Amino acid sequence: MIFSQIILDWYSVHKRELPWRKTREPYRIWLSEVILQQTRVAQGLPYYEKFVHAYPTVQDMAAAPEEQILKLWQGLGYYSRARNMHVTAKVITEEYNGRFPTTYKELLKLKGVGDYTASAIASICFNEPQPVVDGNVYRVLSRYFGVEHAIDSGKGVKYFKELAREVMDKDNIRDYNQGIMEFGAVQCAPKKPYCLLCPLQESCAALAQNRVHELPIKGKKTKIKTRHFNYILFMDDNNNTLMEQRMGKGIWKGLYQFPLIETDKEMPADFIREKVKKGWDTIKVDALLPLNEHPVIHKLSHQHLHTRFWMVKTESSIAGAIPWPEVNQLPVPVLIADVIKSIKI
Repeated sequence: MIFSQIILDWYSVHKRELPWRKTREPYRIWLSEVILQQTRVAQGLPYYEKFVHAYPTVQDMAAAPEEQILKLWQGLGYYSRARNMHVTAKVITEEYNGRFPTTYKELLKLKGVGDYTASAIASICFNEPQPVVDGNVYRVLSRYFGVEHAIDSGKGVKYFKELAREVMDKDNIRDYNQGIMEFGAVQCAPKKPYCLLCPLQESCAALAQNRVHELPIKGKKTKIKTRHFNYILFMDDNNNTLMEQRMGKGIWKGLYQFPLIETDKEMPADFIREKVKKGWDTIKVDALLPLNEHPVIHKLSHQHLHTRFWMVKTESSIAGAIPWPEVNQLPVPVLIADVIKSIKI
């Protein structure tokens, strides 16, 4: 039996019941694909349901404020996905009359839509024979065919795309694409693949060569940068505090945070106190107390943040401050959200 037919047969028996598999509506397929980038299904499913409930149509999403989109996205990470999604919702609404493009080439023109997402929407919604290549597909193809090209190299990306096109089922591209992604997520899993019960085991190159855990190959090693963040949680007698919005091109653009002091290394309380007095000289500091004795290490893809939170009690009201209950309404990074939840006022 040929490769694609085995995948289709496996998928017909083992596919998980997921809400986006019950529709061909482009908006919902697009929404699911954006959410599931860099995100496991178990984590992404509740977010998909929240977004569908809040924004039943692409026009509803387009009309929403960005802060509302970011707040709903809070905890998923890679916030550029949410911002790009919001931009694309507006483009679909204003320039495409609320209807998604129906071809791979047109879909690629949308912000935040790359080869994989365009292929997924085009194939699942419009039956265009475009192969999807995501992390799951890389893994299945590299193991089964014994491919040694690095999946993060230009040569590797091109090779896998051509291979995926060669072995896909053109006549049932919708189920085949979903099937091979599901196969990689469930059967040919990253760390514990079920090789003994795999329908591809008889002709799998990696299994025959005892190289299952060596493939796929990644060529580049991510350089991790260490940063030291000190968040200052000002609080006056009326439980008002300061929040600031992150701007520029750095991490968490558009999200809110407590005022930040970044240092080259972990610094003692006296140093932070002096920095606060100089940086916010109009605020009379009554006391500075650490909320965490040791830094919380927040790991992102390219950097590790060693974070401490400092409570600063003030002797007078704070100009520009907001009432504490309003803090919960702002979109914030997840490590700040955890601190906010822990403070009982």
